[in-house]
Amino acid sequence: MSSQQQTEENYPRMHREKEAVREKKQHDEGIGWDGKTLREQLEAVEDQTEATDHYAGFEKLELKQDNPIQYEQMFSQLRGDLVSAREISKEVAATPIVEQEGELCYGLFTPEGDSIAVSTGILVHIHTMSETIKFMINHDYEESPGIEPGDVFVNNDTHVGDVHACDIMTLIPIFHDGEIVAWAGGVNHVIDTGAIGPGSMNVSQASRFGDGAMYTARKIGENLSLYNSWLKDYPDNTRTPDFLKLDERTRMTGCLMIRDAVNGMIDEYGVDQFKRLSREAIEDGRRGFENRIQKTMLPGTYRGVSFVDALYEGQNNLTREYADENHLMHAPSELHIREDGSFQVSFEGANKWGWHPYNCTPAAMQGGIWVMMTQTVIPNANVNDGAYYSCDFHLPEGSWANTQNTETAHAYAWHFLVSAWAPLWQHLSRGYFARGFREEINAGNANTSNWMQGGGIDQFDKLHAVNSFEVACEGTGARYVDDGEPHAAAIWNPEGDMGDAEVWERTEPLPFLGRAVKPNTGGAGRRRGGSGFESMRTVKDVSRWLLYNMGNGYMSSDSGLFGGYPASTGYILNAKDTDLKERFENGEDYPQHDMDPGSGDFESKIDGEVTRRPEAITTPEGFDDYDMYLNYLRGGSGLGDPLERDPEDVLSDIHDGYVLPQHAEDAYAVVVTKINDEAQHNSAVQGEFELDEEATERLRAEQLEERAEKAQPVSEWYEEECQRIHNEEDLIDDVKKTYESSMRMSKQFTEFYHEFWKLPDDFKFTLSEKAEKSLENRFKSGFKRKWDNHTKGHETWLNVGRDDEPQVPYTWSADRSIQQLPDSEATFETQPAGATTDDD
Repeated sequence: MSSQQQTEENYPRMHREKEAVREKKQHDEGIGWDGKTLREQLEAVEDQTEATDHYAGFEKLELKQDNPIQYEQMFSQLRGDLVSAREISKEVAATPIVEQEGELCYGLFTPEGDSIAVSTGILVHIHTMSETIKFMINHDYEESPGIEPGDVFVNNDTHVGDVHACDIMTLIPIFHDGEIVAWAGGVNHVIDTGAIGPGSMNVSQASRFGDGAMYTARKIGENLSLYNSWLKDYPDNTRTPDFLKLDERTRMTGCLMIRDAVNGMIDEYGVDQFKRLSREAIEDGRRGFENRIQKTMLPGTYRGVSFVDALYEGQNNLTREYADENHLMHAPSELHIREDGSFQVSFEGANKWGWHPYNCTPAAMQGGIWVMMTQTVIPNANVNDGAYYSCDFHLPEGSWANTQNTETAHAYAWHFLVSAWAPLWQHLSRGYFARGFREEINAGNANTSNWMQGGGIDQFDKLHAVNSFEVACEGTGARYVDDGEPHAAAIWNPEGDMGDAEVWERTEPLPFLGRAVKPNTGGAGRRRGGSGFESMRTVKDVSRWLLYNMGNGYMSSDSGLFGGYPASTGYILNAKDTDLKERFENGEDYPQHDMDPGSGDFESKIDGEVTRRPEAITTPEGFDDYDMYLNYLRGGSGLGDPLERDPEDVLSDIHDGYVLPQHAEDAYAVVVTKINDEAQHNSAVQGEFELDEEATERLRAEQLEERAEKAQPVSEWYEEECQRIHNEEDLIDDVKKTYESSMRMSKQFTEFYHEFWKLPDDFKFTLSEKAEKSLENRFKSGFKRKWDNHTKGHETWLNVGRDDEPQVPYTWSADRSIQQLPDSEATFETQPAGATTDDD
């Protein structure tokens, strides 16, 4: 039996669809609805949406209004099928990243690439898949290489639609009667992409060419079979081919389950009902988003900023000499909530992209806000691209947020992506507070680091790479009504799980010496931020083994809220050439934790070359057997004045291992006394403590008095700072380079910065020769764009120049200063009808 005959026998429906598609082509018809090409169909949807302010022109939700039971049945059925596809298919995978942490998600998309319904999981990638489909449409894939029933496409190109190269997506089209009716897509985080260093997110490269294998919206199969050329190509591009093969089977399994579910729904309800549902569900999602914003927020402008350090000066193993420099990544964030409940998010003033792997693309930035909104504004089942159609983005070309340069590296875009969205948590929380929705307030989740990564020859004498996804379990930010959750989730995966130590040890030749809650990592406040945790690992039975660290060190990217403190920053703790083997053999103490970094406890229990530094990024370094590595995961920010925290809660924090006794006094002005040396509630604290109420009351009174004595009117501080900036006093070169880069990027930001700090129009920071050369090098690099062709909805990526006013209407300008917020009378023009529901 020929392969063609076997395909017809195994997939008769797909064969019938292929015949229908080919018949349409013979009559010069497209695969879109009513004979349109996909590009014509996408343009029509954009035109109708713009003309009516309703998705695809659907001003009336006829199916939902005339047959609400059937509407809810169909949508719930799709949602359930997507979740089932994820839960079943992830069992195909071998890596704990998917099987343990659930780093996997699926989406169902319209023919034009808009998400209709989604599974649970890493929802950031729902919109990155949407962008990939639109890239294929915009670049005429319908003509070449062709889009037919049974075709399989793959993408991990960040400039097409992805966050970073280690997130590989699979997309298959779904047809009925020769028309494409939907796309099924799935994404998972793979363990290695063949980058210049082992692991999925290497940090030493300066450009795209070190990020690993890149597959740009590639057709890799037809008739639901993968090309031999693909099967022979991609496994050799990675250090972990067996894991990648199973990951691919995972995605294919889920996509085929979704395809079958859609076919079943069409058979049950008819294709016209399915088409109407796909449009109405998105318009319903758009209305629900705006309705919820109108009920929970106040219209107006919310501003904030975040920074992250990326320190490369003096690092080893850099791939380019010109990458030997430090960076401070700058994210000035402005959220404007319009009176109709729609969003506009601007990063005007962001600084230039850098020779590091932390740059972002529009797909990554849009995906980042997407996953964040599903945890705040729309935490319900009715999640799709309707919310996206209520959001405008201004991402300045040439900045780290929108490099428009395919030479730039993006392997660990999350390093700053998480931090760049940190102010948005606070924008929303301030709006919730103003409207009285106290239970919705969140101080902001942790910056997800450290990522323990590396590789070499493992315990089975095979080439291997590791990427510990314990980071899926950070502390969450404090809430207005309660403390943050300890070691519970990650901003990019709200269902996070640290995974079983035993499972990680089967995958990584890095035995656990200890795993425990990390005290003092949650930000102090009336409500404490959730604590992170740590794992102490050693290396065993390896050769040519490399490990590296990655995270924020000196700077805390997430500030606290309403007087709360930020979470702790990162640090590096490694030990090489140790006597750990001898300690094991002799039954001696060895370090299992680093609960109190200042105590010297770790150093007292090991002999060797110990590295303890406040930085948090290292390039790959060699590690041998019995060397040690601390994997330290962060906590969330605090909320409210720490001196207002109930002292009894602080005492409980000590016994639970969230706060060290001495830190209780420093941060909360709470005095405790040890009453028992023997009791041990946790790994961090030995003994039982009780509260000294009188001493606590006195200490808090003293600290309040000290605050009053040190307090300074803002006007005085402001004048001093103006002079300091004008005279460039006590400003390190890295800070000056950051602001100078932002000012060269944006005329609007320059005018604002000069006006706010009372600087002359010709003010420029004095830079060192090295810093000046760095900026000149990057600014002269120009644009190397990936999107050659684009429909109207994607012009905003490409047509905003440094000297142009953005197409979206609100941004930094000298005419709209930071003081000019809407007055207290501002309200929405029309109040939404009825109470906010779970569907809003």
